[in-house]
Amino acid sequence: MRYLDEFSDPDLARRLLDQIHAAATRPWALMEVCGGQTHSIIRHGIDQLLPKGVEMIHGPGCPVCVTPLETIDKALAIAAQPGVIFCSFGDMLRVPGSGRDLFAVKSAGADVRVVYSPLDALTIARENPDKQVVFFGIGFETTAPANAMTVHQAERLGVGNFSLLVSHVLVPPAIAAIMESPRCRVQAFLAAGHVCSVMGTGEYPPLAAKYRVPIVVTGFEPLDILEGIRQTVVQLEAGRHEVGNAYPRAVPAEGNPVARAMLAEVFEVTDRTWRGIGMIPGSGWRLAPRYRPFDAEHRFAVTGIHTEESSLCRSGEVLQGLIKPHQCAAFGKQCTPRNPLGATMVSSEGACAAYYAYRRLDLVSIS
Repeated sequence: MRYLDEFSDPDLARRLLDQIHAAATRPWALMEVCGGQTHSIIRHGIDQLLPKGVEMIHGPGCPVCVTPLETIDKALAIAAQPGVIFCSFGDMLRVPGSGRDLFAVKSAGADVRVVYSPLDALTIARENPDKQVVFFGIGFETTAPANAMTVHQAERLGVGNFSLLVSHVLVPPAIAAIMESPRCRVQAFLAAGHVCSVMGTGEYPPLAAKYRVPIVVTGFEPLDILEGIRQTVVQLEAGRHEVGNAYPRAVPAEGNPVARAMLAEVFEVTDRTWRGIGMIPGSGWRLAPRYRPFDAEHRFAVTGIHTEESSLCRSGEVLQGLIKPHQCAAFGKQCTPRNPLGATMVSSEGACAAYYAYRRLDLVSIS
């Protein structure tokens, strides 16, 4: 409870807010990259306490949300095959594919299991040598080390009936893609603290310099976010564009060298499609050639699936920060947590889910 109390202190929060109000003299548009930060901002009403004109734009940092529809359909196709045990974290089971989700496949008789670690899936594979066990490996740099270690262990132990359906994406190329968009309004970024705890901060100075935007590594508690906003506004007002660290208790500059070494061994960089956004060059990982035998996409020959998004769903614009969730006409009507059109409504880190859960239902235009 110590950190919950320490980093939610209302007196300290007011002090930080006073400093932000004193520093801000002009309108600024800041993007928090991570969906966990989005939920904290909306839950605590942080965006509503900021100076008028200081706007929080919600970014694409929700791993469930950006997993492409094509990959979801590949997961559904694999899970439905006989002799397969398909393992996933629970937040993927209700993400809609083209026509159904993993819950629907499970209800039709497929062996779909919720696990709490990829190592749980590896254990299931060792206990069921007559089955093909697949783990759905999604996420940003944060979750990738555990998935990499599991594949490494599968090779070391000779567990040939285990494979990984990979959909890992990388934050720095996404920041570049956002800044290259002709509709971009972002003037600064709050970078995802847990990503940087793995990868460090070394990839961000070239982005800050090239696009002339401050990038401040930020945590997830209210005071973390307010301190990140404060540092960002101070930079903007001074005309600086540097990389700052508002989360030093968790993020060293070098990140986690052991995790980074494992990632470099097991994965290689590849182009990756982001749901609702499109293909971003060099924005993902796939298994390196040594570990390609553990690639479920190739093992089950599901490389030729092509899909189309719902014409009603505007989650891609939400993920790019071009609209707020309640500016989608389907929000709260055709699209709800029980009947989601897109992953942003069903994911625990999705911006649409945050707006729905915390009753941000009024349609308000963005200036």
